[in-house]
Formats: sequence, C-alpha cells, structure tokens
Amino acid sequence: MEYITTTQLRTKSSQLVSSISKGNTVSLVHRSKIIGRITPDDNTVLKTINVKSLIKKIDKLGFPRLTLREIDRRYRIAMIKKHGKGLSRR
Repeated sequence: MEYITTTQLRTKSSQLVSSISKGNTVSLVHRSKIIGRITPDDNTVLKTINVKSLIKKIDKLGFPRLTLREIDRRYRIAMIKKHGKGLSRR
C-alpha cells in the first residue's frame, strides 16, 4: 500500500496498520492531491507493568468481592432503574 485516500481511511484501516507496522510510508490523498505522509514511529516503547504490584494496588482500594449472582442482581437493579420494570427474566 503506497497511498490511501481519506475515504479509505475508514474502510481499509487494517491494511493501513499492517503496512505501517511493516515499516512502509503511506501517502494520504485527498481530492487527487497528496496532502501528507503517514510514517511508522521508530521510537515506540512498549510499556510493561508489574502484575504483582497492580494486584496490591487493586486490593488496597478495598472493592468488595462479588459473586456472579451478586453481579447479576446489581445489574438487574440498574437496568430496572434505567428502563423500568418491563424486563423479563431469562
């Protein structure tokens, strides 16, 4: 992929991403004129996290442990509050 139109940005975005990830530069065309170039970023840094410290931080927040039944009950209460009592049970 050497060029892409502004309309194709929506429809062929996955092809654009794969082309840029391979290191190719793509020209952006609008009304038959090249208005810019999309180039890959060489300075991308992957951010890593420490899972153990993340779990400690989550535990520090003190959220209650919920069962699936309790999650479903809270969800139903919220939906009834939002949409009314017309909800049927599965």
